[in-house]
Amino acid sequence: MKLNVKVFRADKQKDEALKYVEGHRKVLQAYGVTQVTSLKYDWVEEPFTYVILVEADDGRIMGGGRIQLAGGSIPLPIETAIDELDPRIFSIVEEKRINGGAGEYCGLWNSREIAGFGVGSIILIRVGMAVFTQLPLATLFAFASPATLKPSLDVGYRVLTEVGNDGTFYYPKEDLLATALVLDDPATLKRATDDNRNTIFGMRHHPVRTVIEKGPKGEIEVAYNLIVTH
Repeated sequence: MKLNVKVFRADKQKDEALKYVEGHRKVLQAYGVTQVTSLKYDWVEEPFTYVILVEADDGRIMGGGRIQLAGGSIPLPIETAIDELDPRIFSIVEEKRINGGAGEYCGLWNSREIAGFGVGSIILIRVGMAVFTQLPLATLFAFASPATLKPSLDVGYRVLTEVGNDGTFYYPKEDLLATALVLDDPATLKRATDDNRNTIFGMRHHPVRTVIEKGPKGEIEVAYNLIVTH
């Protein structure tokens, strides 16, 4: 199987954005998760939202993620998710927004069919870091599950200890732990591991290329087109 990865503004390709939404919904429902703020799709009409889409050669949607910029008509998902638990998140996001621009990388998912190839836990996280600098952003927030926490820290995020219980919350269910993250050095990624930093910089310098990616279950061919279409 060959995968194709592209990035686009949601309101310019609404049909594609809705395919991403439906795929994400099905994956979460399969795990019994239904109350997730990033599942709402009012952002499809927003010029402040960008979708990263992973497709198979036959057109099936195999995964994706979403970068939402602060300052639009809807709050960031992390704000909506934890506003009642810790309202300090609003002032933190606003401060970052007025000082260079802020956004959130959210809604990462991959289909069970390609589970184990590192698409959701490695490839998509790196892609978000690669396209970050094409957007009017200086700060990127994220909400990590236990499975995505280490890969997120490895690409340069830090735990947002200013909120919650040193950055952690029970979300979206009482038995699931989530960690609030922030990345505020997109140009240098000084907290990233050397391997991740080099790979992400390579994606930035060569946004259109085909690579054989290696995951726990083996190799998979990925054709990247990381030039953001506005």
